[in-house]
Amino acid sequence: MKIATMATGGIGGYLAVRLGLAGHQVATIARGDHLKAIREKGLLLNGHAEDETCEPWIATDNPAEVGEVDAIIFGVKGDGLEAAAKACLPMIGANTIVVPFLNGVEASDRLCKILPAENVGNGVAKVSTTIAAPGVIKQTGEFNSFVFAERDSRPSTRVDALREAINAAGATAPHTDDIDQELWLKFILFSAVSGVTAAARCTMGDVRENPELSKLYQSIVAETATLARACQIDLPDDVEEKIWLAAQRFPAAMRASTAIDLEQGRPLETEWISGAVYRLSREKGLDAPYNQTVYSILSPFRHGRP
Repeated sequence: MKIATMATGGIGGYLAVRLGLAGHQVATIARGDHLKAIREKGLLLNGHAEDETCEPWIATDNPAEVGEVDAIIFGVKGDGLEAAAKACLPMIGANTIVVPFLNGVEASDRLCKILPAENVGNGVAKVSTTIAAPGVIKQTGEFNSFVFAERDSRPSTRVDALREAINAAGATAPHTDDIDQELWLKFILFSAVSGVTAAARCTMGDVRENPELSKLYQSIVAETATLARACQIDLPDDVEEKIWLAAQRFPAAMRASTAIDLEQGRPLETEWISGAVYRLSREKGLDAPYNQTVYSILSPFRHGRP
């Protein structure tokens, strides 16, 4: 397959190495020092067992140099979606599928305002990776699951082809009959992990040990689950309890990427996480005071701060 990663951050970079080493033609879209390092040394994946390096088919900051591809792995920060989506247009053919792996639940709908709707899928990435240095992707967790489908979850040969490619490359791409449910299940959990560890400048160990933080975490989970049900998402009746139980198994030092971005003065995705719960809840006539409070606390740092 011909596959492009837009852009080649933690998620795109991880899949670029896996798919490239499996023999697929992978075009890595990157910029600056990251692009320079990829061109000079290849893309390095610092995994658990060993380091692996892949020479991309094309490494560029200009998607027009790539041409049409079979699939685009779309993994950018929420605020960068519009510009990145427009840049994808030269790579889209009649049967190209664009699979967004972004935090939040609005990426697919937002992409459809810029790209042809028939080319847009939906997806959830369950992997912990980051750019450790220019040209270096570090995997910080053992899980590596990528769940995706057409927007309406219908069977699709192009989804099957990409799923088979990822599974054969050493990652995991399970089948799903309900991509919306998968998306919201992650969002319910992430809205709490992101909101609490960023707003309280804490770890998940702190959340478990502090009764007030535990209550805040569970309240955010409950608010986001209530919104999901109002959006007609088919959730298990005990989803709130299961998500809290899952939190007991997280590493004590775990923090969301939002908390790390805040600490390092980078822009935050809070508009598409806590802010989205607050905004979408209002549209449904619901109150979301806990998400609203977290959004308010983090809003001064949305665009980053030294």
